Amino acid sequence: MAHVVQPLDQPSNYKDSQSRVERAKQNDLLSKSTTLYIGNLSFYTTEEQIYELFTKCASPEDGGGIKRIIMGLDRNTRTPCGFCFVEYYTHAEALASMKYVSGTKLDERIIRCDLDLGYKEGRQFGRGKSGGQVRDEHRQDYDPGRGGWGAQAQRLEAERRREVEERYADAQEGPGAVAGGGGDWKESETAVPSRKRGRSPDDEGDNVRMGHHRSRDDMEVERM
Repeated sequence: MAHVVQPLDQPSNYKDSQSRVERAKQNDLLSKSTTLYIGNLSFYTTEEQIYELFTKCASPEDGGGIKRIIMGLDRNTRTPCGFCFVEYYTHAEALASMKYVSGTKLDERIIRCDLDLGYKEGRQFGRGKSGGQVRDEHRQDYDPGRGGWGAQAQRLEAERRREVEERYADAQEGPGAVAGGGGDWKESETAVPSRKRGRSPDDEGDNVRMGHHRSRDDMEVERM
């Protein structure tokens, strides 16, 4: 059975793509590492949520605990982009997090934890062309927790919309366009017809008769 079930506290094939450390040296460093790389986070997950989850594997009574959390940021917007680093004080705490936290849900997403060689300034920024992570650069699915469509798909959609708007503008200003036609048509369609009835000869007769009645009333008042 030991050969069938993979231990949950063993590092995966994750490796910093920009690291120049040889594999043998890397394995030696990981065997003592107190830093975790956390992936597949929602863009909306906060540092407080991460602290609350990973502190469950901390051992302050043994001199451990979370040393710091470094949120991964979009290089251009400086907003969270779906990863972070968690530094513990002891290697045992990092292994415990890999065993008990990796593969669990945070903000309805299954997160991934891996031992890391150690955080260095600059690694908190995404390395994708658009500023975020490389995985979100080429993603073709819609992921509401990670900004919707992938960055490349969003750029293509923006270009398509711009082309449509330019074609529409050319059609409006081209040789076959009728200046002012649309506005006149809208005014005629939206105009509300008048409900007032025109005057008729019968209305004139009614007014004359009403005038006679008022004159008789006035005469009765004068007699009194």
